[in-house]
Amino acid sequence: MKVAADRDLCISAGNCVMSAPAVFDQDDDGIVVVLVDEIPDDELDHAREAVKLCPSEALRLSD
Repeated sequence: MKVAADRDLCISAGNCVMSAPAVFDQDDDGIVVVLVDEIPDDELDHAREAVKLCPSEALRLSD
């Protein structure tokens, strides 16, 4: 599974980093950065939670 981030929608809330720090980070401006091409199986639940908690809906999961 993959995750995509729309950096134009990101409002720098940081919920993604708090939910899945192995998958997401933030740049110097606080905008989301995806750290992995494929989400590791043991991080899927964390990534799903991050997508769910994103207040700007900037994150999308895909197969």
